[in-house]
Amino acid sequence: MDINTKIYIAGHNGMVGSAIWRALSEKGYGNLIGVSSKEIDLRNQQAVQDFISQEKPEAIIDAAARVGGILANNNNPYPFLMENLQIQNNLIDSALKGGIEKFIFLGSSCIYPKLAPQPLKEDYLLTGELEPTNEWYAIAKITGVKACQAIRKQFGKDYISLMPTNLYGTHDNFDLNTSHVLPAMMRKFHEAKRNNEPVTLWGSGTPMREFLFVDDMAQAVVFALENKLPDYLYNVGTGEDLTIKQLAETIQKITGHQGEIIWDSTKPDGTPRKLMDISKMHALGWKHQVQLEEGIQKTYDWFLENVNQFKEVKM
Repeated sequence: MDINTKIYIAGHNGMVGSAIWRALSEKGYGNLIGVSSKEIDLRNQQAVQDFISQEKPEAIIDAAARVGGILANNNNPYPFLMENLQIQNNLIDSALKGGIEKFIFLGSSCIYPKLAPQPLKEDYLLTGELEPTNEWYAIAKITGVKACQAIRKQFGKDYISLMPTNLYGTHDNFDLNTSHVLPAMMRKFHEAKRNNEPVTLWGSGTPMREFLFVDDMAQAVVFALENKLPDYLYNVGTGEDLTIKQLAETIQKITGHQGEIIWDSTKPDGTPRKLMDISKMHALGWKHQVQLEEGIQKTYDWFLENVNQFKEVKM
């Protein structure tokens, strides 16, 4: 891989894709391709095949997906399953047919069983039942992992899957109907501070979660791009977790909210714990750099710079 390699980043406008684009640009990669969803519908098989045939990238990074938190996953099971299958399958199959040797597929820690031993090892894949609230998304992502593994096995191509823990950072989604837990909390605390109101959060606050700043995820992708990794599946995270209650208190402190936190125990908690075993990536030489409080501060600074684009919500 050199700085002139033609690299297509699917989903380059999203939080993860834009971070990967920045990371590669900062290293001098100047032959990057990105097209918006208005220019190409990745759910359309023929459109994807035509695009790959025309552009002929040498490597593809799949950071495109339909994503969301518990609420969005629970309320939209079919599109979370079908649209993610369509997007990733079209990209993977077109890459194979186009003779592309390097493909990096990005998934999620939700691919692992709900009650798997902690921390989550790559070997735990398909050893138990999934978390019901996001199993549709998880099944799609498992299919992508297995497709890349099958291509490695049958065709010997360097197709690998990176499974990040919960990601957050600049350019995140702060829509309360579709966002993940950390940006949703940040939005709620910010609005509540401005309106001098308490904040109501889902669940009991006891589940434990691990969070990775998106720029660290981007560096993991660059690492995988520049090296031929020996296995097909790697976890990407910090190896450290905290309770949702601790997360809320950290965000409350950074946003400056002074009011009460109310926990709505009628709402689901999700998986009790999701801590990633990241020893495989550490052994190869990659490690995260941004600590959680620093990352949350960077994210909130970006949120404040862009807050005018977010409509105020009523608590």
